[in-house]
Amino acid sequence: RSNAGETMAWSESVDTVLANKEALAAFRTFLKSEFSEENVEFWLACEDFKKTKSSTKIASKARKIYSDFIQADAPKEINIDFHTKNDISENISEPTLSCFDAAQRSIYSLMAKDSFPRFLRSEVYKELVKKHQDRNQKRWLPFL
Repeated sequence: RSNAGETMAWSESVDTVLANKEALAAFRTFLKSEFSEENVEFWLACEDFKKTKSSTKIASKARKIYSDFIQADAPKEINIDFHTKNDISENISEPTLSCFDAAQRSIYSLMAKDSFPRFLRSEVYKELVKKHQDRNQKRWLPFL
């Protein structure tokens, strides 16, 4: 996909933003401005967690995610419902690779329905698109 096509794709779904380093960085900057960057940080931590192979690492990463994002008064506490939080709390002593799936889906949905539409209207997003358009024009018009 061309850079111009890629830039346009970012507005199609939150997935395209999460999959692109530059767009993800802009989305994180936007979320920081809204004091909700813990959502994308949690989502990324879960993506990393699901790729974990060693059972000792699964346990230690699960505890870290739990203490950073889930437990009451966690430094980056995410906003999830009581039942999801409770299920994780009950199972954290023997975590599986899917133990955060419900919470991750909930946070993804929150980002997709709430933060993402605002991101597309933000100055951060407009600057990102402009930067890409400028870069593409320079690539196609080297004689200017």
